Order: sequence, then structure tokens, then C-alpha cells
Amino acid sequence: MTPTHSAWHVRLVNSADADIWLNLRQGLWPDTPTVEHQTAIAAFFAGTAPEPLAVLIAETDQQQAIGFAELSIRTYAEGCDTQRVAYLEGWYVVAEYRHQGVGRALIDAADDWGRSQGCTEFASDAEADNLASWQAHVALGFEDVGLIRCFRKSL
Repeated sequence: MTPTHSAWHVRLVNSADADIWLNLRQGLWPDTPTVEHQTAIAAFFAGTAPEPLAVLIAETDQQQAIGFAELSIRTYAEGCDTQRVAYLEGWYVVAEYRHQGVGRALIDAADDWGRSQGCTEFASDAEADNLASWQAHVALGFEDVGLIRCFRKSL
């Protein structure tokens, strides 16, 4: 589960990576308060978080974090046939490292993780207006299974 490149590699996160993971999460979800990220990371390392179940970090050979993927297993995912689906909860590559294979390496490692968990399907989602994410997913072998609009109202 450690795809490598001449200048970077992918590995599982460890507790010493808390600050690195925090910075990457803030890159992906900048509108989420820092304290929420910190709480989620602490719960992950304490073993009390329902998700993610695994986190992958891509880093340069100089140990600079350049991307991450958060993974879970869901009992249902849109367009899937099984009740145990590996799920990509979050996926991010630092801007200057995009289009160099880092995202693909993270997904390849995520595929391996999903297979090791007994999953035969891997799913993900993206905001409907995020064309770059849609293109990246399709380029990495995901098939578009539909667009869902979500609604809410106050009671």
C-alpha cells in the first residue's frame, strides 16, 4: 500500500502526523473551523471516530506532505451493488503537485486498502459544480452514477 514515485510516496498516517494532516484538511475544507478538524483528528487517533477508518498521506522524499485521502466503509453508496463499499471521504493534493500522479497514487493505495478490507467496490462523491473533481474521478476509473440534489428546510 505504499505506491512510490522517484520524488514522493504514499503511506498510512500515524499519530506524529496530526499537524500535517490538519494542514491538509484545512486545504480541502477551509471553511471548517480548525477546532473541528482537531477534534476529528484526535478522535481518529483515539479510535473513537466512526470515520475515517484509514488515512493515507502522500509525501515527498524530504517528508513534505503533499496530499491525503480519508477512507471509510459504507453499507450503501449510490450506484453500488454491495453492502460493503470502500468510500473516499476526502481527497486532496496540494496545488503545485497536481497533475503529477500524486492523486492517482493516493487512489491506487486506497484501492488496495479497500480490497484488503474485503470490498469489491469503491465509491466517492463530489459537489455538483466541482468539475475538476469530476474529471479527476473519471480519469481514475470511477464511473459517474448520477447527480443528486439535496434539500432541507427549517421546521
